[in-house]
Amino acid sequence: MDHKRIVFYLIIRLWHLQMINICLMMLLRMYNLVDKHYKKYILKNRALVRHETQLEYLDSLIGSSDINCVDQVRMNKRTFGVLCELLRADGRVKNDGLVTLEEQVCMFLHTPAHHVKNRTIRSRFKRSGETISRYFNSVLQGVLRLQENLLCVPEPVPADCTDDRWRWFKNCLGTLDGTYIQVRVLENDKPRYQTRKSDIATNVLGVCSRDLKFIFVFPGWKGSASDSRVLRDAISNPNGLKVPRAIVMLKAFLSPYRGTWYHLKEWGQRIPSNREEYFNMKHSYARNVIERCFGLLKVRWAILRSPSFYPLRT
Repeated sequence: MDHKRIVFYLIIRLWHLQMINICLMMLLRMYNLVDKHYKKYILKNRALVRHETQLEYLDSLIGSSDINCVDQVRMNKRTFGVLCELLRADGRVKNDGLVTLEEQVCMFLHTPAHHVKNRTIRSRFKRSGETISRYFNSVLQGVLRLQENLLCVPEPVPADCTDDRWRWFKNCLGTLDGTYIQVRVLENDKPRYQTRKSDIATNVLGVCSRDLKFIFVFPGWKGSASDSRVLRDAISNPNGLKVPRAIVMLKAFLSPYRGTWYHLKEWGQRIPSNREEYFNMKHSYARNVIERCFGLLKVRWAILRSPSFYPLRT
């Protein structure tokens, strides 16, 4: 009798263990099915949701109104569209199917417009830091290829010009000046980039026409360099400022008289008393155009108003 009980007990235990194994196998099977469903549908839906979020944010930047578009990328929708077409045709910026050209340009413009870091763009556009850096440099190279399209061709001041600012300067092609852009450099390089006001900056030469359009921009010089030295280098550089040979030979760069009243704020209600002061006053009025250009540029692009987070070469 005891033997039969033992056999019966063992049979029950064996059946119990088999049922446990069957339940575990069913649970594992269910887990595999759930995991497969998650990977197939949930992650796919998450990617779709992420893509929709990217499109919604892009649409909020350039698809709502011109005012909002200017606030975000510093140009209206029409100008943004023209820039995209130029980059596609002449800048050779490709739309690889992963990131649209419009989104690439948005990421590029949003960075200097608001002077934000890569991690900020990554959070706003829902892209990886590597993706943002790659497309930023791609669009940057495309913009550099568009310099002939974006820069103005100068026209000399005609002899019958009636503009009181320019009619004194017949055949003048434009006005030029330098400006300082603050940068971040290594500690050992700071003395070379230190300006006379002790700022760490790079000296940028700009030339513009009388209607506030840039003709030439020459960046890269250290802040300690004088404007005349930067100008000489810009003229002698093979890819620099293209100046008619006659102007170079005649040294026909009109500079103000030294030691004489010059800046507009110095004049006030004062009337010039000799020809040097009169020339300086008219020269100051005309040269004020390039200062306005630099001022508008720095107001529009925040990255020009403070030391950049990005490498100096960029």
